Amino acid sequence: MNAAHRQETLKKITRWAQEHPGIRSALLTSSLVNPQAPVDDFSDLDIELVLADLPAFLNDDRWLEQFGRPIALVAEPETAFEGKHAMRMVLYHDYVKVDFKLYCIEKFTEEVNQETLCADWDIGYRVLVDKDGLTTNMKSPTYTCAVIRKPGEQEFTRVLNDFWWDLTYVAKCLKRGDLFYARFMTEDNIRTQYLIPLLEWFIASDHHWTVTTNKKGRLFEKYLSKEMWQKITATFAGR
Repeated sequence: MNAAHRQETLKKITRWAQEHPGIRSALLTSSLVNPQAPVDDFSDLDIELVLADLPAFLNDDRWLEQFGRPIALVAEPETAFEGKHAMRMVLYHDYVKVDFKLYCIEKFTEEVNQETLCADWDIGYRVLVDKDGLTTNMKSPTYTCAVIRKPGEQEFTRVLNDFWWDLTYVAKCLKRGDLFYARFMTEDNIRTQYLIPLLEWFIASDHHWTVTTNKKGRLFEKYLSKEMWQKITATFAGR
């Protein structure tokens, strides 16, 4: 996939949404409309559709073929998202990946009328199509929902203590030969639950708590010194 293929797919979706009477609104969300997010040739399209007849779209997925030849599809019902929306996640033959979030008008309007803009929209959105003014009352994104928050003393102490405590389990697992459990403790607990937030707080404290390092440390290399980055990457097995 490259950016040109992705842009062409976006044009197809926008044109189709404008012409299809069942599509009342369409939005582009996520990294492509967030000025703070890293974007490259592998970035997905995240599209939200507001539908006059949601069940009709959920019962027949052939509409997805309007934008290319699907080679993989994951279909998620509304029940997977507390009844708010459904999902169709598609990988096309040219490797463009599109995540479609599908709303009925009522549920979309409920989200718009919430007192606080939901995180998915606060990250960033662009209205592609709006035939009925459904997006008129949407608040502007602040792009701050992903900004690293300063922890309180209790949270910081808990994470630090848990980090050192769970390291003992890694040592025991390695001694016992329990490699799967050792890997679980190392990657799920030590790295994901403890090390990542500690590094986030370390970086944010140097930037007055006004930055984001994106999901699970995607921007750590940007903010860490070369020496620190080398130390962090050396913790991965196989290096």
